[in-house]
Amino acid sequence: MIMSEFAGQLAVARFFDPATGQPAEAEVLVLEQNGQQCTVMCLPAPLEQCLLNLQADAAAHSPLILQLTVSQLRVLAAVSADQLEQIHRWAARYWVARHAAHRFDRPRPFVAGQTVVPPSGKVIGTPELLAMTDAVMDGWLTTGRFNSQFEEALGRFIGVPHVLTTASGSSANLLAFMALTSPRLGERAIRPGDEVITVAAGFPTTVNPAIQFGAIPVFVDIQLPTYNIDVSRIEAAISPKTRAIMLAHTLGNPFDIAAVKALADKHGLWLVEDCCDALGARFNGQHVGTFGDLATVSFYPAHHITMGEGGAVFGRSAELMAIVESFRDWGRDCYCKTGCDNTCGKRFGWQFGDLPFGYDHKYVYTHVGYNLKITDMQAACALAQMERLPGFIATRQQHFDYLSQALQPLADRLILPQATPGSTPSWFGFPLTLRPEAGVARVDLLAYLDSQKVGTRLLFGGNLLRQPYMQGVAHRVSGGLEQTDTVLHDTFWIGLYPGLTTAALDWTVLQLQSFLGVFD
Repeated sequence: MIMSEFAGQLAVARFFDPATGQPAEAEVLVLEQNGQQCTVMCLPAPLEQCLLNLQADAAAHSPLILQLTVSQLRVLAAVSADQLEQIHRWAARYWVARHAAHRFDRPRPFVAGQTVVPPSGKVIGTPELLAMTDAVMDGWLTTGRFNSQFEEALGRFIGVPHVLTTASGSSANLLAFMALTSPRLGERAIRPGDEVITVAAGFPTTVNPAIQFGAIPVFVDIQLPTYNIDVSRIEAAISPKTRAIMLAHTLGNPFDIAAVKALADKHGLWLVEDCCDALGARFNGQHVGTFGDLATVSFYPAHHITMGEGGAVFGRSAELMAIVESFRDWGRDCYCKTGCDNTCGKRFGWQFGDLPFGYDHKYVYTHVGYNLKITDMQAACALAQMERLPGFIATRQQHFDYLSQALQPLADRLILPQATPGSTPSWFGFPLTLRPEAGVARVDLLAYLDSQKVGTRLLFGGNLLRQPYMQGVAHRVSGGLEQTDTVLHDTFWIGLYPGLTTAALDWTVLQLQSFLGVFD
């Protein structure tokens, strides 16, 4: 391709507007030139105004692309590299926005019996794709400006001063638990053989970090219809070896965190809240995740907001969160942000163990750590999702209320869920448990729902003690696990995420009624 002085220049062009057929004059950016032919992009306003609009994040206009001859152009000036980058961003954002509007923002008709009703899913569109486009065009591939903004936004929403993103909700649970094993905590550090109180009716990665470290999980039964720990049984489970309580707020329904916190304080136990399914839930008006010593959240596509894969650990203690950061970042002692050096001001002035004096602080490791950071593109997606989060939570509650009322005629066959007293859930799913009076097997009901395009999920591991991986794993059970076994055999959940329509909910209810032989 032959390039000349016109390429990369700002010019005034005279042409016939293809939309009106009338003569027009506008500032254009000459993208490329081949002989006397130029490909130009018309600017919706003079360049300086366009750049001001971009800085104000104004909505993108259509970047009209024209083929003109050199004779139609009058060169004004060269465009600086910074200006050219901004224009490129504007053009890229326009085309991405057009794609997102077509692919994600348009509602799709629901066809009963053909459209799948998933139990969970993501809701993304133009804001998320534009944010990710900006992150990609930065070319900064690890955590950067978007991650910093997201951590700050999430902290403001929950009401905590410290947030650290990580690779997944499971990674967040791992980091939160491992932080409590740090030698920095002295006598309070969890050691192999110490006990951790939890439940077996849940997701395995709430429990697995303790097992992997060599601690002993102590399982306590749950209650129906909240599907959370039976708080009245916790104190009996505490032994001289107990060091922590680590529990999830099941499907967005908070457990009685005030009572659990009181027990933890009474016995000097660490408390970790797994909020992976419960972002935005509250107990006595206070956000879950703000009662315990540390808390976790997941951003997998099924959850309240998403970044694809990802999670976070958050809390109020600067000391604990510094330990979390160390475990997340290879176990290193240095706390410099990515791309920064010498934040402490004495990078070459420390003495650690048997290392030579002044050994570069960036390569001093005080924990057996990991590398569990995210990319800035992921953070950009989640940052855009934060704007939607209050609406997502409200829609989940509306869908929960709708299903609760619609399924009331089935209450003699299904145990319907109830919020824990004092709580304001942020529902992740709608759990249901077959009563003996239903006279049907869960597997048959779920197979039928699947045939009618209604997706379901079990309550994760059901009873983790029955899972293959738990065979031979050291543990203790306090009391019986009768309700946990009920969940194992008879519980499932259906969807209420914001991407579902009323028609989808109605179809789900109709299929449950049809199989169970009850019609309103």
